[in-house]
Amino acid sequence: VQLQASGGGLVQAGGSLRLSCAARGRTFGDFATGWFRQAPGKEREFVAAIRWSGGSTDYRNSVKGRFTISRDNAKNTVYLQMNSLKPEDTAVYYCAAGRGSYLRGPYDYWGQGTLVTVSS
Repeated sequence: VQLQASGGGLVQAGGSLRLSCAARGRTFGDFATGWFRQAPGKEREFVAAIRWSGGSTDYRNSVKGRFTISRDNAKNTVYLQMNSLKPEDTAVYYCAAGRGSYLRGPYDYWGQGTLVTVSS
């Protein structure tokens, strides 16, 4: 499975961005798909995840109410809608997919990162 992440950019605090993660090589099927991020000098952290079958979701506390993860079966793509962005959301965002039962990982497949920069 190849994952292609896109949608990052520069936005002012309070603004919005939508990240996309498209799968190539197979459908997501019964996979879980997650978004992680890594800020400069910090460890990678879980952001949000969705199970393709059933649609159950999980979010880290700091993004609840601001970020929404969703999927488009026809496009085999997962989205992360990010609203009310804060400077502390600045990071490289990665999408991941896997067959694990735990939405927070571990994950088998990783896409390249997409940089999100939120200016104050």
